[in-house]
Amino acid sequence: MSATVFIDGGAGTTGLEIAERLAGRQEFSLLVLDEANRKDAAARREAFHTADFAVLCLPDDAAREAAAMAEGAKVRIVDASTAHRVADGWTYGFPELTGHEAVASSDRVSNPGCYPTGFLALVAPLVRDGLLPADWPYTCNAVSGYSGGGKSMIARFEEDADIAFRAYGLALGHKHVPEMREHAGLALPPVFAPAVIPAHRGMVVEVPLPLSAMPGSGSPDAMREALGAAYAGSEIVTVRDERPDELLLRASAEPSDRLDLYVFGAEDGSQARLVAVLDNLGKGASGAAVQNLNLMAGLPETAGLRL
Repeated sequence: MSATVFIDGGAGTTGLEIAERLAGRQEFSLLVLDEANRKDAAARREAFHTADFAVLCLPDDAAREAAAMAEGAKVRIVDASTAHRVADGWTYGFPELTGHEAVASSDRVSNPGCYPTGFLALVAPLVRDGLLPADWPYTCNAVSGYSGGGKSMIARFEEDADIAFRAYGLALGHKHVPEMREHAGLALPPVFAPAVIPAHRGMVVEVPLPLSAMPGSGSPDAMREALGAAYAGSEIVTVRDERPDELLLRASAEPSDRLDLYVFGAEDGSQARLVAVLDNLGKGASGAAVQNLNLMAGLPETAGLRL
């Protein structure tokens, strides 16, 4: 018998891509509210108390309200919003870092943000292994396809072909920073510099490292080896041995739930650049939600993913 899944906010980009990954799978059946009821509080509450699993694809405040609606129900929740990523009682849904069993056994799982997925995949294992100091003031530079901004951002980029680059978060204090700091075990919040480019999907996240000024830091080779060990056996996260001259995002890129990590280092070991390449709608959102849902349902974590 299949488990029922209710996607609250299923008309948005993340919700639609989750539904696509679940389509045709015998293990799950979608509980779908019709257009007249999809925003109706009573209908949503009933769905939460009927479904086996729910995925919240909502703004933060709405996600908190939805979680409150589900109180007392058997439903197990994956929240794709920012609302519960550092909240007590919620498991951070990055199985490769948090632990597969921790996600599998949890009733409340919070999906990582797209940018934090790249940052944490690179930094958290190296801080844990003592190859990077926890008290360094890190910088994270990143670019994303415009789909990560939701319907309004998609419309803006598709209607204005003259936009070549959009920097934002310039007042600092971006909502992703708390999870980046907490789940990497950092003493200081990183300086986060996000931007959007005229491609629908795709993301590059970079952490530059002035190693010669960082007490106790490891070499680029040691970092690459440590990351390889951290993700050994993963079908989703790959630490690349090659050091290409360039990394490209293609406007025509197909959906992907992979995460590729690179360590670039100066010949003298004085500097390094840690780089993550992923699909902001894949491992950065919908793919991660399906991976977590699979684990919670006791299924192979890669079922339905685009690898």
